[in-house]
Amino acid sequence: MPTHARPWWQRALLTREMLTLAILAVAWVVASATVRGFDGPLTITYLVLDIAPVLLIALPMTLVVATGEIDLSVASVVGLSSVTFGLLFQAGAGPWQAALVSVLLGAVCGAVNGALVAYAGLPSLAVTIGSLALYRGLAVGLLGTTAVTGFPDAWTDGATANLGGSPWPVITLVLAALVAVFALLLHATPFGRDVLDIGRSREAARFSGVDVRRTLLVLFVLSGAVSALAGVYYTLRYGSARGDNATGLELQVVAAVLLGGVSIFGGRGALHGVVGGVLLIGVLGSALRLEGVTVNVINIVIGTALVVSVVAPRVAGGLRVRRRAAAPAGGGPAAGRRTEGDGR
Repeated sequence: MPTHARPWWQRALLTREMLTLAILAVAWVVASATVRGFDGPLTITYLVLDIAPVLLIALPMTLVVATGEIDLSVASVVGLSSVTFGLLFQAGAGPWQAALVSVLLGAVCGAVNGALVAYAGLPSLAVTIGSLALYRGLAVGLLGTTAVTGFPDAWTDGATANLGGSPWPVITLVLAALVAVFALLLHATPFGRDVLDIGRSREAARFSGVDVRRTLLVLFVLSGAVSALAGVYYTLRYGSARGDNATGLELQVVAAVLLGGVSIFGGRGALHGVVGGVLLIGVLGSALRLEGVTVNVINIVIGTALVVSVVAPRVAGGLRVRRRAAAPAGGGPAAGRRTEGDGR
């Protein structure tokens, strides 16, 4: 049994994920005390409605980034799914049929990305930047500057309805179920272990029997399908199918994933941290909007948080290396335990 320099509670609580949750709690308390109207019941309602598409997309994105890859086409898939849903409904398809076809199209978009990354060996950054432009171009080209509206009231009202007399929207149940599914997938299945192994060392994972290419393909298909599902929700939430829906949403998704402690280099990540990251961005956005801050300033804040989430771990790691290098040689058993305990 390995010996750790820190007790178990420190190893469980002193993590990047718990730091994100702590910052979230502080942000909520400060906003409730200083921002007028933030402590009202409508805050929870609109916060959940606003973060729903971000959280949906962040779930598969967590697994993609944990392998050391990235999918920047997710917001464009949302837009393409929204347009597909709207056009099919306009052509006479029922909402369920239109939603199913939209999600299947999203899976196909993800499969294209996954095949190019996993089987053609192309870098995911380049592939998904290209498909970002391609899928958005298709979405805008199909509808132009027009929009499809007039969806059934039962569907649009259902997308924003609350649970009984509570401030919690019905979509909360869907989000909770999907968070549980993806948490189990990542943390309690061999597939999840394979995902993290690929992020730590692709060659080592391959030699240990992991089908790296198939795993990556599955992850990109999941990313596309869930992004398309978010596109259907986005359409019903705002009652409008447009080609420019969700433009720029990928920034919030990537920022939330990295703020939640997932390493941009792969090999590390936890779903509770990502949920905290999504909520933190949502709380900051809600508070700033109530204060009358413009969308451009909010994007600056989110972008800054994204840069900090990438730079801070590297700086912290560099400081740990310098401390170890400066430590006296021959520190004995205690020094060995300290090094082994810092493996997280």
